[in-house]
Amino acid sequence: MALFNRKRDDAPAATPAAGDAESALAALTGDYTIDPAHSSIGFTVRHAMVTNVRGAFGDYDGTLRLDGSDPSRSGASIDVRIASVDTGIEDRDGHLRSGDFFDAEKFPLMTFRSTAAEHAGGDDYRITGDLTIKDVTRPVTIDLEFNGSATDVYGNERVGFEGRAEILRSDWGLTWNAALETGGVMVSDKVKLAFDISAIKSAPQAA
Repeated sequence: MALFNRKRDDAPAATPAAGDAESALAALTGDYTIDPAHSSIGFTVRHAMVTNVRGAFGDYDGTLRLDGSDPSRSGASIDVRIASVDTGIEDRDGHLRSGDFFDAEKFPLMTFRSTAAEHAGGDDYRITGDLTIKDVTRPVTIDLEFNGSATDVYGNERVGFEGRAEILRSDWGLTWNAALETGGVMVSDKVKLAFDISAIKSAPQAA
């Protein structure tokens, strides 16, 4: 996901020369580790046809490879532990972990491995990759918006972005449902995914 091309600042600044812009972009190139303490991986699904249920996964790790010169050479790898699902209601979370849905005991991880990245214009980017749930792997495309880059108070170089995607859970074998007396079903097939990611640049390795 070498998707980032400038630092943001509250103060207005003159438009950088082409050489300066290229240098700033190149400076972002490197390996990054996702910071779970300042990130979130969430989802929204329609419930009983009339409202939305929101949840998140609290236990995950991931890495990014950013290429400031060529976004197509960037990539991402994320592992999410299914047992960490949290919708705010323990009974519902237990049902999601069960064999009716994720079967977390048998399939403890949900993974994403990128296969392509591209610049979509402005601060918008797009990354495509393989999403694996319950040993079913299918492609997913995530739309990204760059939120900026900065050095935090501890000296860590950070980049941030927001992402969104929509999937059909049935494509990964998550087919449990219940019919409603008034028509329709308890849980929609469409799931909206949302990502808010802060990642820290890794120190260069010695030769």
